[in-house]
Amino acid sequence: MSMPDPVPLLSRSAVDMAGHRRGDEEWLEKAWGDPATRVLVLEGGDPVTYGWRNLMSRQSRALVRDTGDGGVRLEFATPAAAPAGERYLLGVGADGNAYFAVHAAEGDPLEEAEHGPGVRAASLRDAGAVLDDAEAGLLTHAVALANWHASHRFCPMCGASTRSSAAGHVRVCEREGTEQFPRMDPAVIMLVVREDPDGEERCLLGHNPAWPQGRYSVLAGYVEPGESLEHAVEREVAEEVGVAVADPEYVSSQPWPFPRSLMLGFTARAVGEAERTDDQEITDVRWLSRAELRAAAEGGSVALPGRVSIARLLIERWYGGRLPGAW
Repeated sequence: MSMPDPVPLLSRSAVDMAGHRRGDEEWLEKAWGDPATRVLVLEGGDPVTYGWRNLMSRQSRALVRDTGDGGVRLEFATPAAAPAGERYLLGVGADGNAYFAVHAAEGDPLEEAEHGPGVRAASLRDAGAVLDDAEAGLLTHAVALANWHASHRFCPMCGASTRSSAAGHVRVCEREGTEQFPRMDPAVIMLVVREDPDGEERCLLGHNPAWPQGRYSVLAGYVEPGESLEHAVEREVAEEVGVAVADPEYVSSQPWPFPRSLMLGFTARAVGEAERTDDQEITDVRWLSRAELRAAAEGGSVALPGRVSIARLLIERWYGGRLPGAW
């Protein structure tokens, strides 16, 4: 049996973010003038059919090159060949080369054909699971920054325009000079497990009515103000499926820039019933033993989340190996 992924696939990174360089204008200018610097170009989109809301949901695609073995590599540009657009410092690689992202201006889509066969535009959802550690981290970082910038063009205090600063990691109010930093919304995501009287364990998977028939996943929800992560786990499970849980156990975390979440993965033990106050989020629940989960995944009656999601890691970690199929 092949083992599940050891860490969430969007949590991988092998590039130093070089935060100390973000305010070093001399270093940034020198790095941008170096032909060895690598630039990840994010799609500007079609202003007619894309729009900023759709752009955020579709995740600012980048060019990737198929490797022929099921994997892909990011297709980088040189600074001289990069288009105009917002520029973000992503870090410095093990080879000493700087990495930047450029979010092309709206209406400036990626030109796949210019790069030859095997090159295509792909989103983080599409490519995140099959990139290597360094490139998965670079694309996740770039998309997260692009989404934050797209939704923070104006100061939340006075409404004035903001401008990018600190190599894309701060926005500054043009009127008051106040600084805004990239935000992430914490969300808990949890696999609930119970033990039957005969000693067999079962995991709980839920179906959201917005999904195609047969698609199931673990439960998740945003952490509310004044709430601990553990309380959020207990509250979300009770609200969505009417199950009381205990002993939330932290597993791992994953950036999820769709558009700006940080997913905090847990397992929790079902201990009884609770008042269900939300009957809209989850419309079907299945309790599955390991054998039933395998059979359902193989037979197609249950489609599991893809490997790019921490949900898949939580499920396969409990199962004890890789499972077939994915959204």
